[in-house]
Amino acid sequence: MNKASVDITNYRYDECTQYARDTMSSDIVHIGFGAFHRGHQAVYNDLTNQVTGQPWGICEINMFGPAQLIDDLNAQQGLFSVVETSATNTVSRLVRTVTEALHTPVTGIQAAIDKIAEPQVKIVSLTITEKGYCADPKSGELDLNNPLIQHDLANPTAPQSAIGLITEALKVRRDKGLPALSVMSCDNIPENGHLTKNVVLSFAKQVDAELASWIKQNVTFPSTMVDRIVPAMTDESFAILEQTTGYADPCGIVCEDFRQWVIEDNFVAGRPEWDKAGAMFVGDVLPYEEMKLRMLNGSHSFLAYNGNLAGFEFIYQCMEDATFKRATRKLMLEEQAKTLSPSLEVNLEEYADLLLARFSNPNVKHKTAQIAMDGSQKLPQRAIDPILNHLERGSKTACLPTLIAGWMHFVLDALNNDKPLHDPLADEFKQALVGASQGVEQCQALMAVKAVFGDLSTSNPEFKAAVEHAFISIQQGSVAANIEAIAGK
Repeated sequence: MNKASVDITNYRYDECTQYARDTMSSDIVHIGFGAFHRGHQAVYNDLTNQVTGQPWGICEINMFGPAQLIDDLNAQQGLFSVVETSATNTVSRLVRTVTEALHTPVTGIQAAIDKIAEPQVKIVSLTITEKGYCADPKSGELDLNNPLIQHDLANPTAPQSAIGLITEALKVRRDKGLPALSVMSCDNIPENGHLTKNVVLSFAKQVDAELASWIKQNVTFPSTMVDRIVPAMTDESFAILEQTTGYADPCGIVCEDFRQWVIEDNFVAGRPEWDKAGAMFVGDVLPYEEMKLRMLNGSHSFLAYNGNLAGFEFIYQCMEDATFKRATRKLMLEEQAKTLSPSLEVNLEEYADLLLARFSNPNVKHKTAQIAMDGSQKLPQRAIDPILNHLERGSKTACLPTLIAGWMHFVLDALNNDKPLHDPLADEFKQALVGASQGVEQCQALMAVKAVFGDLSTSNPEFKAAVEHAFISIQQGSVAANIEAIAGK
């Protein structure tokens, strides 16, 4: 089938928004046209365009990976399919909000710089994963030793990182006398707006102190909390998509029916009325971010590492095991929930039950191995900070140390058995483990990786002992036995 000749609007969609696409301009530039963005921000924007009748278009930019996805998107005139599924119902929708798409290894980085510098652009949004910010995962500071950052500092007009691209485009806007815009992170990072502002300003200071001052005074960096389970596409999910719509959409995704978006209302050049599509604008996103990062994402990581080691390919399979399900609920309510802000006006028991129901959806096949990627970037906010919160209050934990110990055994299993280990610090782990004997020495070697744990292995004996105990419990017994022990009855 020649995708370029196919009118995707002729296929079967339960929901297809209607608004004048021919008058829509690229008001938003989004970096990171991945599955999550397609199932989340793009859907919100599409629905908002229909409700308000004042459509905001999105220009999609990918800086890495193969060009095929962007080629396919352009061949479909920016249209793509989203299949939303619960345990009992499936709904298909056609998303129409994309105006254009660039793949910088093909189009060149200048095309992306020029696009962000166009006068009508009001927002640059990001889904580039934690490692895309080129920040130290522990401190949140710009990592000046990151190869991408080193390249961009030497070649600021030809950047390879999203941070370098944004900074150079902002420089062009300033030099042209154009108004500032807002840079909005949609990644699972605590206070993602503050992190984005910090790394952009740090980078700008290295190349142009006056530019850094202009950015600080004029550009805003709203924080967001995003939530929707959007697994990576597989042959099976592509088959579901084609069966549902009648069209083999190479850009389509299959996701859960739940979605949530909490946004700091801090936009210097305006923004769509996303609240008309169910988003929530607030003054402080942090309590919601921490709730989601710790209770949802932390539990996901707990299941990803321990569930994978126990032989579960998908998250829903972990939930079919009563012991894993009980341990996960204990992690959510007895450990993670107790670290959250008391100002949070949410029934956390109901929230935990909702999460467990979402995890149990057999129609959302979220691979444990996918969630396990880039663990070094995720552990500080999902596990380490909550443990330290408990230790400061004098309370003990069992599930959180097991999350970290599960990650350690997952890393060791990959390195010892020549399995792929998708983590930017994989080489550092290998180096740290050189000469470490099997057992607790390996635990200590990984805990000594400062980019993840800082100096906790030497400065916090309680933290060290808790992780070592969990590590040894898994090693001497089994993952399943350890989960049973911490789950209780």
